[in-house]
Amino acid sequence: MGSPVCGFLKQNNIIFLRFFAILVLSCIPDGTNLCSNPSFDTLTIPPHSSSSSIPSSFKTLTLDGYFSFENLKHAAKDFGNICHYLPIAVLHPKSVSDISSTIKHILYMSSVTKLTVAARGRGHSLQGQAQAYQGVVINMESLDRPSMYIENGEVPYVDVSGSELWINILHETLKYGLSPKSWTDYLHLTVGGTLSNAGISGQAFRHGPQIDNVYQLEVVTGRGEVVTCSDKENADLFYGVLGGLGQFGIITRARISLGPAEKMVKWIRVLYSEFSTFSNDQEHLISSNNSFDYIEGFVMINRTGLLNNWRSSFNPKDPIQASQFSSDGKILYCLEMVKYFNPEKIDVLNQDIEKLLSELNYIPSTLFLSEVSYVEFLDRVHLSEIKLRSKGLWEVPHPWLNLLIPKSRILDFAEGVFGNIVKDNNNGPILIYPVNKAKWNNRTSMVTPEEDIIYLVAFLSSALPGTDGLEHIMTQNQHILDFCAKAQLGAKQYLPHYHTQDEWQAHFGTQWETFVQRKSAYDPLAILAPGQRIFQKAISIT
Repeated sequence: MGSPVCGFLKQNNIIFLRFFAILVLSCIPDGTNLCSNPSFDTLTIPPHSSSSSIPSSFKTLTLDGYFSFENLKHAAKDFGNICHYLPIAVLHPKSVSDISSTIKHILYMSSVTKLTVAARGRGHSLQGQAQAYQGVVINMESLDRPSMYIENGEVPYVDVSGSELWINILHETLKYGLSPKSWTDYLHLTVGGTLSNAGISGQAFRHGPQIDNVYQLEVVTGRGEVVTCSDKENADLFYGVLGGLGQFGIITRARISLGPAEKMVKWIRVLYSEFSTFSNDQEHLISSNNSFDYIEGFVMINRTGLLNNWRSSFNPKDPIQASQFSSDGKILYCLEMVKYFNPEKIDVLNQDIEKLLSELNYIPSTLFLSEVSYVEFLDRVHLSEIKLRSKGLWEVPHPWLNLLIPKSRILDFAEGVFGNIVKDNNNGPILIYPVNKAKWNNRTSMVTPEEDIIYLVAFLSSALPGTDGLEHIMTQNQHILDFCAKAQLGAKQYLPHYHTQDEWQAHFGTQWETFVQRKSAYDPLAILAPGQRIFQKAISIT
């Protein structure tokens, strides 16, 4: 099949070239960086008064849902709680046609306004990516969700709304003994939100990220067109949208691959004092044919009484040895592994686990085990959320930094960052684990280092009251980024956030030209996802 971009050129070459010229001339982000206040304070920016006439034009649209024009602060807030861009309106769509009609209306008005559109699911963005300053935020949660259709035949899948939560998909597919194969660590997110990024967790070494487990999408493009796409139909749009940061279309439906689901998991944690031993064991496990079903890891710096903290949910294999282990003043690395199983096969499972553990070089006294249900494990972060919300500690700034590091430089990264730049992790966990990228699809928009094995390193900090605060964490993040650049590690940001187009171009590298071509084909006036600050909205030439 020919490329949709080429087909569009052939159909309307003059219009395409005009749109492309507009895009190229206007794609440098706005020079005002509303999110980088030198004092690191959060910032709320009201809409310009000159925009006051725009809401009246929206009232002329015939919709199944409705617009709201007042009390919009919720649409200027996200999980990061650092950037706050007030929109001029929020669309609460009931149907996909509401989204399509709104985008077409904004296109129609493009000669007199620079309105942009951001799709917002659960608002779990970190730097205002799902916000639209003086634009329209689409509240995807209000979209009517048809019943999930589950195909449990030879190639099982589930058809879901782009606004559906992964936790709901889990519960529904389990009724058929099935579930998605790849997850994020946190399941209370929308399908459209994670597929616009990637969706990575401890299963990605085997199944790839969530974007590699999708058969079909329905997308509303920046032209307002509702398009069904897949590997065989409108493939350029399909792969562009997956990991495309919302730049080419809004995902309104997805067909997601399913696999058999077990009922229980064996959950294991062990510790290492040497990073090279830790990383070698991780790489060994992700390269084995018969391995665990989930492999992650995290770093702990000077965590007193670490093993005692685990005892509330894990049991030491050797309680006496575990009680003699001291973590004070040390940098330790935890390997976290899970094996799925059904209770009737527990004996075979234990034998498999014993064999796998015998191949590893962890500190013997730090072997801790737990058995929980499949659902309880996958939804584990939500339990922490409930506890934090009860203490008023969930809606705080979250200046997270997520990096992808090539295997060949991970030792350099660990030596330069852990214990030097980052001297503790009292502000939040530090995740680190490898994935086998050879099993990933390289046609999506997601950008990774070029090596087959890469590490995800996630600094999941929270600016909690009584801690060092937001300024300290953001300064530390910048030191980490500066170290990566100076050492030329070849690192890439996951859930990327940049200030200039030069930085975005460097991020995409050889994929930049394709990214720009797709933007010009599917969102030529740069209406969609302004919060990513990759392209600036253009005004059409009439």
